[in-house]
Amino acid sequence: MLAALVTASSKGNQDKWFSLIDKVWRDTTLHAAWQQVKSRRGASGIDGISIERFEAQAPKYLGELAEQLKTGKYHAQAVRRVEIPKTGGGSRPLGIPTVQDRVVQAAVKRVIEPVFESRFCETSYGFRPGRGCKDALRAVDGWLRQGYTHVVDADLKSYFDSIPQERLLARVAERISDGRVLALIDGWLKQDIVHDLKRWTPTGGTPQGAVLSPLLANIYLHPLDEHMLARGYRMVRYADDFVILCQSAHEAQQALAEVAQWVSDNGLELNRDKTHVGDCLQKGQGFEFLGYRFEAGRRMVRKKSQMKLKDAIRQRTGRMRSGTMREIVGELNAVLTGWYAYFRHAIAGTFMPLDGFVRRRLRALLRKRDKRPGQGRCQADTRRWPNAYFATLGLFTMSTARRSASQPR
Repeated sequence: MLAALVTASSKGNQDKWFSLIDKVWRDTTLHAAWQQVKSRRGASGIDGISIERFEAQAPKYLGELAEQLKTGKYHAQAVRRVEIPKTGGGSRPLGIPTVQDRVVQAAVKRVIEPVFESRFCETSYGFRPGRGCKDALRAVDGWLRQGYTHVVDADLKSYFDSIPQERLLARVAERISDGRVLALIDGWLKQDIVHDLKRWTPTGGTPQGAVLSPLLANIYLHPLDEHMLARGYRMVRYADDFVILCQSAHEAQQALAEVAQWVSDNGLELNRDKTHVGDCLQKGQGFEFLGYRFEAGRRMVRKKSQMKLKDAIRQRTGRMRSGTMREIVGELNAVLTGWYAYFRHAIAGTFMPLDGFVRRRLRALLRKRDKRPGQGRCQADTRRWPNAYFATLGLFTMSTARRSASQPR
């Protein structure tokens, strides 16, 4: 079914799709949607039904969902909101729909995503099949190498919370004419939100944490991609995070004006404090994108990304934690190897200080186990537990990996 949708849509055989709800309630679609939701785990929603509880009676729950969808009796439940701490302070809201609602959203996404994917632009990389952060970064790097160094670093203010719902639904309806599918999407946009003892109905935006939200966000910004491409600009967008790469300061200012006008016309707002234009070859005029900072011809890891890594290391090296050192090193390696795999293209000087931070945390933990207070910074600790000691435990060191990758083969 998905292959047929992709083929027909890519050939331009159908601009609108009328009968899709029967594809949503198919056993194969709901089962695949459930497998997707299960693989991502996640907490229970407002009804208290966890992934484990749903899994224990999956055939029963999926059968009930199929029947509700067929008869039009399915109604989304309220979304449980939690606050997720942000690196550097503050928090961001995250909505947690029920497991059943996540399954239905995943089923709808599987059915309608190919319809929109065939029209999305090459400049869009976020939350799309077969595309990701590294592809977006490669695109940015490619344009910089070609001399497009005057960069508009744009930031949309509270994008996911401020998308005009009626306009968003109208954009979905440009390709989807199945009223029951549109009603499902409308219901999710208007789901009540519950936080502590408060309950309210949102008047704008898409619920962050919902399975369908990333696709809806891409649908709403797709016309911006088309608008900028039609005017010859080199834009790279990952969800609501995008940069426009230009060859001159004048062109960059024109691009910013184009974006500002489009954003205003479409009910959104630029965050002026976080939007700027600069020649990234000049010191102090760089820009940040997907965890990296590009400045003065160098590609660095932004400070927030390094702070996030250090927080993850601290969580795994608390002085009161249990487990053998090999077990702790194993947990650290899972974090360090993943982080390095993403940031390995940063300047070489990034990694040695972070390796030292990891070893200091481990030495402080070893001192605590010896009932000796301290930070693990003194020379005596370094002699007692040298770098070679951690190497025998199998500790992954990013600086060593970087040197190995840099050596000619």
